Amino acid sequence: MSEKKTLQNRILSEMTEDYGNALERNFTSALKFLRVSKDGKVHIVIDKTKLTGKEMIQLYLIGKLYAKEGGLSQTASSANEELMEELGIIRGSVLPWTKELRDTNAIKSVGSGVHEIQLFVIEKFLRDLQKKLEGGTI
Repeated sequence: MSEKKTLQNRILSEMTEDYGNALERNFTSALKFLRVSKDGKVHIVIDKTKLTGKEMIQLYLIGKLYAKEGGLSQTASSANEELMEELGIIRGSVLPWTKELRDTNAIKSVGSGVHEIQLFVIEKFLRDLQKKLEGGTI
């Protein structure tokens, strides 16, 4: 087998990751914070007043990934309008928070005013949120 083929095999077996793997690995943690209804809506099940706006957005977008993976939603993304409506956040707050999250690569833009969570931030975000829960600040 050529070196190129060996490297390709290693990349495919050791480096690639899909939504299913990341979501499966973090399922128990996510379950502490959110649920997804049969119509694909995401519900944050902890006291939202204890979360920052950016945390609510990230948690909601994680829920969208679970909804899509579960076949309950066609997309893993959310538009600003959906975030405002579902989270009860005004436009004047959503826009700067989503910009900050994009600037730090926590979320990515997939269209004009449409966002998705970055897969690589899910585990750390949920772990940090769990610490906050255990510390009694949630």
